[in-house]
Amino acid sequence: MFRKMLGAAMAVAVMGGASGADAQEVTLKVHHFLGPQAPQHAAVLAPWCDKLAKESNDKLKCQIFPAMQLGGTPPQLYDQARDGIADVILVLAGYAANRFPRMEVFELPFMMTNAEATSRAAWDYQETLAKDEFAETKLLATFVHGPGNIYTTKKKIEKLDDFKGLKLRAPTRQTNKLLAMMGASPVGMPVPAVPEAISKGVIDGAVIPYEVAPAIKMNELVKHTAETDRSYNALYTAVFLVAMNKAKYDSLPADLKKVLDANSGGEVSGMFGKAMLAADAPAKEKMLASGVEINVIPAAELDKWKKASDALDDAWVKDMDAKGFDGKKLLLSAQDLTKKYTK
Repeated sequence: MFRKMLGAAMAVAVMGGASGADAQEVTLKVHHFLGPQAPQHAAVLAPWCDKLAKESNDKLKCQIFPAMQLGGTPPQLYDQARDGIADVILVLAGYAANRFPRMEVFELPFMMTNAEATSRAAWDYQETLAKDEFAETKLLATFVHGPGNIYTTKKKIEKLDDFKGLKLRAPTRQTNKLLAMMGASPVGMPVPAVPEAISKGVIDGAVIPYEVAPAIKMNELVKHTAETDRSYNALYTAVFLVAMNKAKYDSLPADLKKVLDANSGGEVSGMFGKAMLAADAPAKEKMLASGVEINVIPAAELDKWKKASDALDDAWVKDMDAKGFDGKKLLLSAQDLTKKYTK
């Protein structure tokens, strides 16, 4: 009888513990490098966090810390997720140079078709060909921004020769190389540093997409914007990562893991890319309303730009080969996946 009573008590305790775990409320510390007005915050992370809360009946919530409010610098964000300083981070993969070499393929010139398709392609690519690059964290999404443009304070960019002598900010290793091949002097820096660098004359302009331009006051700092013919693949894009601390993920009760899993992966990556693309149009309108002159680089001129930068693809393939990977296979896989999702 005693054994039966003890067994029943233990069963109740176990059931009660499971019930308590399922009832657990969790608040995730979400950290990123941009301001709260940036679309990565307002159109990506905030709606995503709202969705987590709604689908978990408010048991899984977020506290978002923009603009590096938890300390550190943008290149340190991924390590903050690894080390548990933050539970979830959003960062540009290219801020950690050489850390995610296979994912750099999407940052090569004229790789991107549109942000949604390329974001879906980036997720599938890492799942099959680069998953181990993110072994230190729980990767939740990969996505890219819309087509990159060239913003300049004085000189208007219309043709390849116009790049000569300009000091231009670039976000990633591959974009730095691209600008150098086109005749500019690239200056690598995170996007929050751009306004001060332009104001002090450290750089003559920057390459960034439309969506973030008003958020860093580019409409007040530059006179010209050169955008590429949108029927042509984008000049460049950059890969964003949304990554989570593995221990934090593992500690979640089953019901909250289910909610998080349902809001991670390829579909969510595509949604994030779509949100970034949607943010371009209103941002462009703000640039125009501020008097910034916008000119479009036609396809015939872009053919010259592409020819000038084609060697970058070959260099990247050789670099991958030297690291023990099949560089050509990686490049073709990224291109094929992007075409697959492009409508």
